[in-house]
Amino acid sequence: MGGTADWRIANGEDAVRKPEPATFATALAVIAGAALTGCGGGATTAPAGTPATAASSTTVAPETNPAGDIPDSQVFVPYSPPSRLFVVSVPEGWAQSTDGSATVFTDKLNSVRIETPPELIAPTVDTVRRDLPALDAATPGYRPGSISTVDRKAGPVILVTYEAASPPNAVTGKAGVDAVERYYFWRDQHEVILTLSGPVGADNVDPWRTITDSLQWQ
Repeated sequence: MGGTADWRIANGEDAVRKPEPATFATALAVIAGAALTGCGGGATTAPAGTPATAASSTTVAPETNPAGDIPDSQVFVPYSPPSRLFVVSVPEGWAQSTDGSATVFTDKLNSVRIETPPELIAPTVDTVRRDLPALDAATPGYRPGSISTVDRKAGPVILVTYEAASPPNAVTGKAGVDAVERYYFWRDQHEVILTLSGPVGADNVDPWRTITDSLQWQ
């Protein structure tokens, strides 16, 4: 037996050795891991301690409203001029001012303008259309819209829609674009004109309807 080992050493060959226990165990682990990866089709597992639902969780973005939207919580209060000719609901808390003979309620980007010019004859679509050039001349950024007759609780009224430049921003000095609804109410030689304005894109259909439906003759 010794001769054979000596012959191998003499010819540059090492004696045959059994693998070390640790090395053999490591090799088996590598082979087993490769087999499992092949069976799993390349699937990966989440790191330890990671909840299974973490990947599917989403963040809900907060709801945003266009600039000029009047909130649903807005409260309305009655307004009547010194003549007591009529009463109409206006948004509570809005600043009240006068512009010539008109009364104006404003809040941020919206306004409600109330005028009571003398008018002996009930307005019609044709008579209001003849007044539009004067409205154009007096309105910065005027862009015509439509003229129609609509029903309100006080009866049929003439509605003119158009766009106009908004008052300049106090900080930037830039003017935006307002969508304007102008309503002509008439009864017994008395006229009331309600002009409602707010930024283009604002959804104020409901509050504008609340105001125009609220007008009652006294």
